[in-house]
Amino acid sequence: MTLGRLPPLNPLRAFEATARHGSVTAAARELNVTHGAISHQIKALEATLDVRLFERGAQRLKLTAQGALLLPTISKAFEDIATATALMKRPTTKGELTVTCVPALLSLWLIPRMNQFTEQYPDIRLTLIATNEAHHLQSPDVDVCVLYGDGKWSDCWSRLWSTLKLFPVASPTLLNSRPLRSVRDLRNHVLLHGDDGREWNTWLAAADATDLARGAQHFMSDARLSTEAALYGQGVSLGDTITASNLIAKGELIVPFDLTVPANDAFHVACRNEVRNAPIVKVFIDWFFASLETDTITEPQTSARRIIRRRNGKISAPERVVAPPSIPTTRAKRPDRTQKRRAKADIR
Repeated sequence: MTLGRLPPLNPLRAFEATARHGSVTAAARELNVTHGAISHQIKALEATLDVRLFERGAQRLKLTAQGALLLPTISKAFEDIATATALMKRPTTKGELTVTCVPALLSLWLIPRMNQFTEQYPDIRLTLIATNEAHHLQSPDVDVCVLYGDGKWSDCWSRLWSTLKLFPVASPTLLNSRPLRSVRDLRNHVLLHGDDGREWNTWLAAADATDLARGAQHFMSDARLSTEAALYGQGVSLGDTITASNLIAKGELIVPFDLTVPANDAFHVACRNEVRNAPIVKVFIDWFFASLETDTITEPQTSARRIIRRRNGKISAPERVVAPPSIPTTRAKRPDRTQKRRAKADIR
């Protein structure tokens, strides 16, 4: 297609800026030229097109019918040029990216969302390593680390990704065969630890059950293993508001009590200072944070609305948990007086 002779670029820029601002002075300021230069360019464009583009005389310039017809096309053309220029200058985001991640978060949160990242960045090949070892922050072979800890790592860039709340979880099969009617019933269950025991101690202290006689206990290297053990009905583990939420929503895990406690640490994203602004690192970190923001993180729904009370009768949990809308619930029948007395005795 052969294009006719186009107007010169500078007069078109002067016209677009003046029309957008409604002021020659503002257009001159934006384009970093003098007031007179803008006026001269507009007059030159009017002469080239042989039309008047502005009605002069008022304090604010007003477009003529011909000027109003020209402006949308010119504005769109400059916008398209700016967009294309930005795309040309933007570094490519392709290649290999190595990410270490807390095992539970990797298995239960990141991997289910990998397709979203791949669809957005098809030219990035991920290498995912399940570990919570902070020494990878200094490794030239690792680009990004997602760690569970206090965030106090030196000589690197780090940012808090999410705090957590912890609560007991168990499989429905286990609870059908061995119910948890009160916190004291935990003594009849295997406690599954994803750490050295500190997190269960924190929860039991909040439940006023530090003197609970404990039965069998299993200690595992990370929360992924303790969660998997709970899924297989091997005992009761501590879940959290991020990694366990999907399993709870699908009914694979049940929350027997309505008490949550803040986790001792939190999830952080970290990397070496020198790679923070590398395009391939930046897009992954930005996507990782954006994906969390689009998630609906809700408090866990308890299976039987068991409220944990202290021995003096005061509720130890700060508030009752509201069931998330994504998890279907059924309204229980109103208990008779005998059931009420039995339930009252159970929860104390």
